[in-house]
Amino acid sequence: MMPIVSIVGKSGSGKTTLLEKVVAELTKRGYRVGTIKHDVHGFEIDYEGKDSWRHKKAGAKTVVLSSPDKIAIIKDVDEEWNPFMLGFSFVDDADIIITEGYKKADYPKIEVIRKAKSTKSICRKDKNLIAVASDIRFKCKDVPYVDIDDAKGIADLIENKFLQKGACREKSCLMVDGKKISLKPFIDKLLAAAIKGMIKSLKGCKNPKDIEIRIKT
Repeated sequence: MMPIVSIVGKSGSGKTTLLEKVVAELTKRGYRVGTIKHDVHGFEIDYEGKDSWRHKKAGAKTVVLSSPDKIAIIKDVDEEWNPFMLGFSFVDDADIIITEGYKKADYPKIEVIRKAKSTKSICRKDKNLIAVASDIRFKCKDVPYVDIDDAKGIADLIENKFLQKGACREKSCLMVDGKKISLKPFIDKLLAAAIKGMIKSLKGCKNPKDIEIRIKT
């Protein structure tokens, strides 16, 4: 499973601007970046009269829009999917996922604080906080401070911690009912080796690079 880093902060703090600059910087360095935008208020990407809207209105639970260069999926869900589930299902071609939002979720976080909006941290007690990006000098005991306009500095931090050779990456990802199940390193390697060994014996699967198995009970 690729690493996930969340950029969080109060509304209007500059999360989108910072994310845009960091994604551009990491892309320039040759990394493939996926993003997830968390919207607690809901959103619409379709509108009345479009064919896809008519499909959905007729009762389709999932509508897929496909063209030669992009796809979009409109899908009803019973409960909100977390970033791991979204990444597992839809983001299979990236080195890292950067989310905007999810301040209460259990992922590494970079908090954006802009003095025009607030001077207080909302994640100061969060064990997942890895940095503060701000236009005021913050004294953070356990995490680094980076200037809010220093996209290269933030990209360096992400690259060093999650993307450089030797960074901890799981070989396998176990999802059960939409939740990621943590695996100890030994089990992780054992599971990956066992499945890969079995798959290699199948016709057309001599050198598998990426294997996905879904079981519904």
